[in-house]
Amino acid sequence: MRPKQAVHYPICRCHVGCVVDGGGTPASNDGFAGITLLRQAAAVVVGAWVLLVSSEARTHDALPTAAQPQGWSYPFSCCSGYDCREVAYNAIGERPEGYVIKGTGEVITYTDSRIKNSPDGVFHWCSAAGASDGHTICLFVPPRGF
Repeated sequence: MRPKQAVHYPICRCHVGCVVDGGGTPASNDGFAGITLLRQAAAVVVGAWVLLVSSEARTHDALPTAAQPQGWSYPFSCCSGYDCREVAYNAIGERPEGYVIKGTGEVITYTDSRIKNSPDGVFHWCSAAGASDGHTICLFVPPRGF
């Protein structure tokens, strides 16, 4: 009986760089493929961690407008990368007691620390997880007469 001869194929059904015997079935490869998969898994975990840390370290930017052609950055205290967005002028109302987020009915008093000056003259709303029905984190309001 003739011994099986191992042939190295660059790509096969089991994983990249596996060893297949002459009959087309995976042969023993002394665990090297497992090390490769372990390295790949470690690289994915490290890459995901780096993306998570870097996205928390930087702020989210508002889109450019005529008043701010370069755009501007939301403060980290208001936005963790996806909480803030520009909203239409008619999405925010005013009552004697404060600003009203029309989509949620939430009233933010004029003296609330969540009210911020909008540097581009447009309303921007930051809500929990960026949800349209979320709790307000910050509301950027254009100055009167902007």
